[in-house]
Amino acid sequence: MNIADLRKSYERAELNESASDADPLKQFNRWLEEAIAAELPEPNAMTLATVGSDLRPSTRVVLIKGCDERGIVWYTNYQSRKGQELAGNPYAALQFHWVELERVVRIEGVVRKVSDEESDAYFHSRPLDSRIGAWASPQSEVIPDRSVLVTNAAQYGAKFLLQPPRPPHWGGYRLEPDHWQFWQGRKSRLHDRLRYRLDGGAWVRERLAP
Repeated sequence: MNIADLRKSYERAELNESASDADPLKQFNRWLEEAIAAELPEPNAMTLATVGSDLRPSTRVVLIKGCDERGIVWYTNYQSRKGQELAGNPYAALQFHWVELERVVRIEGVVRKVSDEESDAYFHSRPLDSRIGAWASPQSEVIPDRSVLVTNAAQYGAKFLLQPPRPPHWGGYRLEPDHWQFWQGRKSRLHDRLRYRLDGGAWVRERLAP
């Protein structure tokens, strides 16, 4: 098989100015709700891109856990590679790719930690195994083998029993958007692409060539 020959014609829907919302958050919520209603596999999965002090970009998939007028929220280990990169460079980008709906949403902005109260509330809503896992995994560090994780989980499980506290190195981030892009696949590669950019506190919507 020649991967250069793989092609797909996008013909499911369209995205135009008259049918899209003037508020990018409302447009995003509409698309997210449609992705959930379509029962897509993990519609809440998004790619997070950060850039370290070495100027090398890196990406990983995280899960959206909150979305309102303040921004997009996810939770992770602050000592991980992404945490270290965000500590040095708070600008990041997110991307949702809903393949079955032929849609992509890209979001850019500055990232800040959420409050301790928000992180605590979300942490204690997680299943017990996930809460223990936050203690057990030295995320992004080199470990000799999987037994390290299993041993750590057993030790922290015995230590905290049913009430593990939130680790001080674990919590939430919020990306505060200043750019949004909505991409809808169209036939003949003439895709619809709308950008929203923040200008003086107001959102400017404009069409970009695909």
